[in-house]
Amino acid sequence: MLNLSEGAVQIQSRKSGVTLNRCCSPEQDPGGIWQVGQVSNRSESAKLGCAKRKPMKIRSYLRCAVTGCTLLTMLAAQEHRNEHPWDYGASKGPSHWGDLKPEYTQCKNGHRQSPIDIRDTQKADLPAIEFAYKPSPLRIIDNGHTIMVNYAPGSFISVNGRRYELKQFHFHRPSEEKIGGKGYDMVVHLVHGDKEGNLAVVAVLIQRGDSNALVQKLWSDLPKEKEKEEDHDGVSINAADLLPADLGYYTFPGSLTTPPCTEAVTWFILKRPITVSAGETERFARLYADNARPTQPVYDRPVLESK
Repeated sequence: MLNLSEGAVQIQSRKSGVTLNRCCSPEQDPGGIWQVGQVSNRSESAKLGCAKRKPMKIRSYLRCAVTGCTLLTMLAAQEHRNEHPWDYGASKGPSHWGDLKPEYTQCKNGHRQSPIDIRDTQKADLPAIEFAYKPSPLRIIDNGHTIMVNYAPGSFISVNGRRYELKQFHFHRPSEEKIGGKGYDMVVHLVHGDKEGNLAVVAVLIQRGDSNALVQKLWSDLPKEKEKEEDHDGVSINAADLLPADLGYYTFPGSLTTPPCTEAVTWFILKRPITVSAGETERFARLYADNARPTQPVYDRPVLESK
C-alpha cells in the first residue's frame, strides 16, 4: 500500500509491497533506514507524514514510529523477517490478533473492520469505477501470509474524480468477504492509494470454473523461497485480466484485513466473481489452505450497492 508526503522519497518495500515515505535521500541513508508514521484517523482518510528521523538499526523489517500519521505503512511494519507476530493459526490467529501487540488493538476494538458479510445494502446511483490498468513486469513474493504481486507505477482506478494508484494485489483462500452469507473459493485484493495516502481496495471474488490465464501464469512463477521477491522482467502481466466483465460493486468504509487492522480504508467489492480452475485453487491451497480473516460486525455502517 502507499503513503506519500510532500518532500519525502517514495520507497517500496520489497518484502510487503507497501510504498512508504523515506525521511532522507538514498545518499543520506545508504543503509536503508526507513521511518513511517502511525495512523491518524480523521473520518475515512489516513494521512502519511514523515516522522522525525531517529537512528535505528533496521535491515530486514520496518519499524513504525511512535508519532506521525499514516495508514499504509502498517503492512510492512508488522513483521520481522522469519518472525511473524501473527498468523492464521490457533495461538496467533484472528481471534487473538487484538491482544498480540498494543498497536493491534483495533483488530478487537474497531467498529469499521473488514471483511464483512454483505447482506443489507442500499442501492444508489454510484459512480462507475474506471479501471486504467497497464501491463507490468512480474514482481512476485511469498511474504509468509499470501502470494503478492507488486505492481509497476502507472496503473490506477478513478472513482468520482479521485485517482488511486495500483500498488499491489494478493490472494486469500477462502474469500474473506461474503455476499448474503455465501463465501467463495478465493478472493484477490487489489490495493490502491491516492497521493494523499488514502487507501482503496478492490476485491474480486473467485469461484471454481474455467482457468484464468493470469493466475496460471502467476502460479507457474511462484517464488522458490518465502519473503524474497522475485523479479521476472521478461514476464509481463496485466491486472485487468483479474476483472469480471460486469463491474457493478458494493462499497463501504472498512479496514485492513490483517494486523494492525487499521481503519479508514474504502472498499469496493465487485458483485460478479471471476473463475479459476480447480487445479489453480488447489495449487494455492498447498501454500495457504486458510489465510482468510472471519467476517466482522457491520455495526451502523451503510453498505451501498450500485444499481
